[in-house]
Amino acid sequence: MRHGFEEYVRARGDALRRFAYLLCGDRHLGEDLVQEVLIRAYRRWSRIEADDPDAYLRTALVRSHVSWLRRRSSGERPGRRETGPETGTAPGRSVPDFADQHASRDDLWSRLDRLTRAQRAVLVLRYYEDLDDRQIAEVLRCAASTVRVHAARGLARLRTDLSPSPSTTVSGGSR
Repeated sequence: MRHGFEEYVRARGDALRRFAYLLCGDRHLGEDLVQEVLIRAYRRWSRIEADDPDAYLRTALVRSHVSWLRRRSSGERPGRRETGPETGTAPGRSVPDFADQHASRDDLWSRLDRLTRAQRAVLVLRYYEDLDDRQIAEVLRCAASTVRVHAARGLARLRTDLSPSPSTTVSGGSR
C-alpha cells in the first residue's frame, strides 16, 4: 500500500498542488489543503487506488476547500502588491512587458478572490479541469442546475468587475 501511494504522490503531486492553488488562490494554503487530503487518503489508499484516484482526490480537494472549517488563528492573508500607472507598455512596443503580464495576473487573482468558494470551485473545475456540469455536480454533491447557477453567478460577477463603473465614465451633461 505504502509503495503505491508514494508512487502516485510522486507522479501526480505537482498536478494536485497546481489544482489546489487555483482553488485557494494561495500557494501555501493550496499545499496545506493537498497535505490534509493526502493524509486522509493514505488511510484508505487500497480502496482509492482500486477506483480512480485522480477523481477521488480532485473531489476531496474541492469538498475540503469549499467546506474548510479549520481557520487559521489569524485571518490575515498576504496582500497583492499594488501596481502603479507606470506599468503600461512602452511607446512603440506591441508586446506587453513582464510588468503588464504580472499586473494582469494580479488583477485576475483579485477578481477570483471576490467569488464565493463554490463559484470559484465550479469555474476552476469547468475551465481548468475541463469537466462538464454533470461531473462537477458529482464532485460537489449537488444538482447540475446548481452548478450552472454557481457558474452563471461567478461569471456575472467577473463581468461586472470588468465593466467600467459609473464614476469612471465621462458624462456629457452639465450641472
